[in-house]
Amino acid sequence: MNVASKSDHNPDRAAANRWAALSVLFIANFMNLIDVSIVNVALPQIQADTRATPTQLEWIAAIYVLALAVGLLPCGRFGDVFGRRRMFVWGLMGFTLSSAICGLAPDVFSLIVARALKGIAAAMMVPQVLAIAHVIFPPEERSRVFGMFGTVSSLAVVAGPIIGGALISADIGGLGWRLAFLVNIPLGLAALIGTRLFVPELDTDTRTRPDWIGTALFSIAAVLLVLPLIEGRALGWPWWCFAAIAASGPVAFGFIVYERRRSAAGQPALMPPGLLANGPYLRRLGLVALFFSGIPGLFLVLAVFLQSGFGLTALQSGLVTTPFPVGVMLASMTTERFGNHYLSLRIATGAALLVIGMIWLRSVILSTGAELNPYAFTPPLLICGFGIGTAIMSLFQVTMSSVETQDAGAGSGAMQAFQQIGAALGIAIAGTIFFGSLGEGGMEIEADIAPRFVHAAATATHYSIAVFATLAVLVGVSALSAGKDTK
Repeated sequence: MNVASKSDHNPDRAAANRWAALSVLFIANFMNLIDVSIVNVALPQIQADTRATPTQLEWIAAIYVLALAVGLLPCGRFGDVFGRRRMFVWGLMGFTLSSAICGLAPDVFSLIVARALKGIAAAMMVPQVLAIAHVIFPPEERSRVFGMFGTVSSLAVVAGPIIGGALISADIGGLGWRLAFLVNIPLGLAALIGTRLFVPELDTDTRTRPDWIGTALFSIAAVLLVLPLIEGRALGWPWWCFAAIAASGPVAFGFIVYERRRSAAGQPALMPPGLLANGPYLRRLGLVALFFSGIPGLFLVLAVFLQSGFGLTALQSGLVTTPFPVGVMLASMTTERFGNHYLSLRIATGAALLVIGMIWLRSVILSTGAELNPYAFTPPLLICGFGIGTAIMSLFQVTMSSVETQDAGAGSGAMQAFQQIGAALGIAIAGTIFFGSLGEGGMEIEADIAPRFVHAAATATHYSIAVFATLAVLVGVSALSAGKDTK
């Protein structure tokens, strides 16, 4: 697929602008990632201001990643059909506008709805980032681009808690937690201007039509899986929760069957036939979902643990968790030099480091008494961050390596969709474990609240430990059985 915009008439200009275009794409990705990390820091303040229930807090965090997960695959394919630059601009505009709506939301329900809209807008924007970069850069430069992507992503995660905590603590204009969402407005406007100046139009397949039935099946399967996990605990786990989870499997299977039949009939499919027939790619999507289910829920738990349990401010909470993204950034910069080498080893090593770090973090939480020692969290969080940074870009590289250029949008969208499905599942499961372990009193202030928070947070870490131990074993066994590194 070739650059089509003004690059058709002036290819040298388009080639010269590719690094400026990449900067604009990274701003958009930065906005998406910073939004995820900022909201965790803002949740306790939102709860104090709006009296949100634990379930509503889970929804504020999870609805964004759920909407993003549901929309990523179809929007990645829509980028191939309608134009990747066009979808990117629409998503960027929607993301900026919905950020303003979040910042002005009058109540919890309005905030949850605005977060859902924001997730849909992000789904339009995010898959185009890697898809456009995949096309405008030659193969010999893509490894460097992936490494830069990991570094910028790490910076976003670093900046999120600190910027969010600083803005909330500063309480400029009495806006408090609302500033955590309003900060995206100037970033979005800058990205829109940069897109117009530097990001080229790309060729589209005008013969392809959207696969609406496939989109509906994929969305229903995702919602059936995640919705009961979030609502089940608050509702006492009624029968329909288990029925919905059970139904998500057949619906997902129906999606795959429908897509294969559609492809066999020569009709455009949400999942192109090349991806459906690509066994290594499909297996790696499962690893992506598993990998990303282990972290987001834990950081929701840590934010509530530090602020509601031990009275830290949003800024202090953000600073306590800063070693994690610092570790991610250090690992990303370190592993960038390896390029496409030792990918399986890097994934397995990163997962093993995460297991070590999570076990250490659990020990620190359990040793916390009435007074919190924030410095005790630094070593385990740094190790966990280094583990994530060691594995994450290798997992992205090995997953996208088998995707053909014409399916780059769908491949990137599917990969990031499974990433967000994993994140939504992780938030739902870790939130259910944590808030369920708090017991009858919930987050109400009581004399024994610190011990209850310690017990609940330590219990919630079990899920992340199990996730990364499983991932390390799966990747390690796969690499050993293959007898060589996965490229």
